[in-house]
Amino acid sequence: MSDNLVEKINSIAEERFKESDLEHCFIVDVIITNQKIEVYIDGDKGVKFQDCQRLSRAIEAYLDESQAVGEKYTLNVSSPGIGRPLKYKRQYPQNIGRKMEVQLKKDNVLITGELKAVSDNNITIQVPKTKKEDAKEHVINYENISHSKVLVSF
Repeated sequence: MSDNLVEKINSIAEERFKESDLEHCFIVDVIITNQKIEVYIDGDKGVKFQDCQRLSRAIEAYLDESQAVGEKYTLNVSSPGIGRPLKYKRQYPQNIGRKMEVQLKKDNVLITGELKAVSDNNITIQVPKTKKEDAKEHVINYENISHSKVLVSF
């Protein structure tokens, strides 16, 4: 049931994202555990509370009508937030200038620095100067990234 429900939620989202004020949005992830449904969306220009609210109402209407998960469930529609891995190339541009952690597939090497540039094939991470090394720029192909996430900066 959960695979079918994920497909249905993706389908509902895709329909809503065709609307002019939501066309910049896309699904990042749908996680279903017991009666809890978490839907993460992102947007090329970020995500507003109203974007999440509109999608939540559409999914809720389906869940209430179909009883796909029964009467009692928790639905949370939100942006992925800091700390959740980036899953798609289109999530990178809005994070230019932010500190990121990128783990490479080869040898699980971890690179931490500022996201400086994004292209169709790769990203550029600027690692700051340390006592032992000068600042370095790493150009990383998407295919070499195991996972990456934006880090909180204070």
